[in-house]
Amino acid sequence: MDRTELADFLRRARTRLAPGDVGLASGPRRRTPGLRREEVAQLAGMSPDYYTRLEQRRGSHPSRQILTALARALRLTDAERDHLFHLAGDEPPRSGGSSDHVRPGLLMILDRLNDLPASVLSDWGQMLAQNAMSVALTGDHTGTNIIRRWFLTPGARDLAPPENHEQHSRAHVASLRAVTTARGDDPGPAALVTELRRGSAEFAEVWAEHDVMVRRPSPKRFLHPVVGALDLDCEVLLSDGHSQQLVVHSARPGTPTYERLELLRVVGLQDIGRSR
Repeated sequence: MDRTELADFLRRARTRLAPGDVGLASGPRRRTPGLRREEVAQLAGMSPDYYTRLEQRRGSHPSRQILTALARALRLTDAERDHLFHLAGDEPPRSGGSSDHVRPGLLMILDRLNDLPASVLSDWGQMLAQNAMSVALTGDHTGTNIIRRWFLTPGARDLAPPENHEQHSRAHVASLRAVTTARGDDPGPAALVTELRRGSAEFAEVWAEHDVMVRRPSPKRFLHPVVGALDLDCEVLLSDGHSQQLVVHSARPGTPTYERLELLRVVGLQDIGRSR
């Protein structure tokens, strides 16, 4: 671990970003350019004190999870992410396999979608990033796998109408099979299939039917505990190589769902602000 070079790289990456680049309010005029240390820590979901120690060459060896979160928070390119890992004395994620590193272009779009629920997912269901509206709609699930959660976590289906559960289950299984087949050398999707076949009889039964499907944009109904039923349109923007997707939910103006989504924006974001 090269503490001196790591500290310099983090500091330079932080100072080249403006708050608006990462979806934060600029606030009063700043005496120095770039993000504050506590803002980077907030974006990475880590302790401000620990991040400060890293920039002061005093921090302990960061975990791979922290390095991944820092790469995302600082909007690093793939090459910059690999450099960050090497400076920390760690091997970067191997090419050709699954990566939790969100493409900077997708993050830039996500940061600017302030009034619509939007998230970045891997093609095998890893929740890589969410904006505040997405958290208000579904809860904070960054770092989890939505397919694993659907089949193994009690209460994970509460937001979906019961009559839609089978459809969602089949869509999850069919899309996971397509990814597993397309990337046979990637251990991530294969390990998830093994785990779900052992842990969920429903998954094993649907998996045995050998359906294959690539996710397509489609309307979705959510049963939100605060604002009620939301009938949302879903659009998907695919990254280069289709390994990551930006999912955006919206409502048509003039509909009851549009008004409820506006209410969610006010109520949900207030709740998030109070929890921080």
